[in-house]
Amino acid sequence: MEISALALHILDSQSLDDKLCRPPRELSDDDPGPGRFVQRPARPPELAIPTGPGPKVPPVDGMHDIDQRVRILHALANHEFQAVELFAWAILAFPDTPTEFRRGLVGILQDEQRHTKMYLARLRELGANFGDYPVNGYFWSKVESVKSPVEFICMMSLTFENANLDHTVEYASAARGVGDNLTAALIEKIHDDEITHVQFGWHWLGKFKDRKQNMSEAYRSNVHWPLRPALARGRNFQVEGRREAGLDEEFIELLRSSKIDSEALRKGSTE
Repeated sequence: MEISALALHILDSQSLDDKLCRPPRELSDDDPGPGRFVQRPARPPELAIPTGPGPKVPPVDGMHDIDQRVRILHALANHEFQAVELFAWAILAFPDTPTEFRRGLVGILQDEQRHTKMYLARLRELGANFGDYPVNGYFWSKVESVKSPVEFICMMSLTFENANLDHTVEYASAARGVGDNLTAALIEKIHDDEITHVQFGWHWLGKFKDRKQNMSEAYRSNVHWPLRPALARGRNFQVEGRREAGLDEEFIELLRSSKIDSEALRKGSTE
């Protein structure tokens, strides 16, 4: 199966099972095809992306209430589900990128599938199903500004997933604080995977950027408002995960010193 055919199948299918089915072990990249910028993915009706902003995630303090905890987990599952689709989107959008990059996108896509299924299993254990609540399309709403592979990794890997290095720590701590160790362990596993995803983005930013720019300059020139450094972090800034991902100290300081205003808190991975 071609990598591009896999990506197209994920975006065109209305079946949740199809979208989350593990890709074949052997994937070729002999015929990437022309670039294709998909506007919106096909989805089952209960997971349709709204035309407006859609619902927000309950605050992390809601973990103490089981109903709110289910809503939080449902929203986090949707974040991972959007990531599955968006990595497929990038495979189709940028067929001229190196095969190593495209295979890396497939690898992260598989992680996002696994994360989604982990959340869905936990939801079922708590008596809920994916699609029981409306979802938003926050990540999808930002893709229209992405016109190059470096802009994509700056959006997904170095903004949304970077911020999740903080958000996952906060959510896991809140879950453990109310005695839900299963949810905490799930989120901690996702946190560990996010480190490798940020590392991927950092590596390819170095490959794709203008040679005259340092990494911080390259990042800032390839994210478009409202994306910005303040959205690449959470309230409680975690340094060690970013160092483990290989980010340099200048970039870490850029994020640490970014002003966390109410808009940034509302629009990060908690949207």
